[in-house]
Amino acid sequence: MEDYALVLNAGSSSLKFWVYTRPAATWRLETRGQIEGIGTKPRLSAKDGAGDVLIDETLGKEVSDGPSAVESLAAWLRSCYGGARVLGVGHRVVHGGARFAGPVVITPEVLEELRALIPLAPLHQPYNLAAIEAVCDRLPGVPQVACFDTSFHRSQPALADVVPLPREICSSGLQRYGFHGLSYEYIASVLPQSAPEIAEGRVIVAHLGSGASLCALRNRKSVDNTFGFTALDGLCMGTRPGAVDPGVILYLFETLGLVAKEVATILHKKSGLLGISGITNDMRDLEASSEPGARLAGTSLCTASSRKSERWLPCWAGSTAWSSRRESARIRPRSAAGSARTRPGWASSSTPRRTFEKARVSPRREAASQPG
Repeated sequence: MEDYALVLNAGSSSLKFWVYTRPAATWRLETRGQIEGIGTKPRLSAKDGAGDVLIDETLGKEVSDGPSAVESLAAWLRSCYGGARVLGVGHRVVHGGARFAGPVVITPEVLEELRALIPLAPLHQPYNLAAIEAVCDRLPGVPQVACFDTSFHRSQPALADVVPLPREICSSGLQRYGFHGLSYEYIASVLPQSAPEIAEGRVIVAHLGSGASLCALRNRKSVDNTFGFTALDGLCMGTRPGAVDPGVILYLFETLGLVAKEVATILHKKSGLLGISGITNDMRDLEASSEPGARLAGTSLCTASSRKSERWLPCWAGSTAWSSRRESARIRPRSAAGSARTRPGWASSSTPRRTFEKARVSPRREAASQPG
């Protein structure tokens, strides 16, 4: 009987999964896929380790939330791997707070600590934890491990973590945490192979998608990032505003008379590219639209990236590369290139390898080489 491990990344409308097997001494990817459209038009798709399609079909309306998606996935996996021995399940969990600086085996006590962090990541944390609980119900004896998007940033200096509010308030855990850490940790791990000449230097990485951020690396460690106390800070995103003058939030409460729930809905679901354009948060649709708001929204993310990287530059003289890792096809490569045209000696691309290979190319020449 072969040993298997399952990895889950649970979101509000999707459940991504990877199945690994260990026929010998090392783990091998067996299957990867996702259930998308949860609650609307659920669809299960999966490919084997070689990239061949195993399934691509619409599911029933009973797949309406995270637990039902896990149940549907479990049924399909049983049909493929009936009788297999599952050694463990790994989960992407967005928020690990200040305590968890690395992966942790999930216990009831750990789960309670992670539930307390739900208000800091309400668009992600509840769904991450729902998947953990669903697996607990179905595989009660199988160990589960949480890997956190915040952990990679725990190497940051105190100056990067501090929130400039009264100390008695910050002592309750109010600090800058940073997110997208699993993405940045992966990039840092492949730097020695992809670009050994700059791997231990200073690199700024961009994670671009519906959620967007920048991370400053030194010696492959995080020293600063654009996210803060929550995943609302930093760059303009799909439906989140990024950095906003705190006075704007006070205006929403004091002048417009909105209540906390209304403000939270605006900040999490109605702002960013969607709010600016009034059309959509999908960059592909914005680029195809002739509406003035669409062009303004498309430019705002690039401008925010450029401004932030420029503010880092006085402390980062001699930085060796500027890289972009696209989370999805919503941001075209030239968008990343546009935000890199700020200083001589910087280059950008849609993949880390191409960026590093061209790290010493003039940004003007590199931008000119981008499509269209």
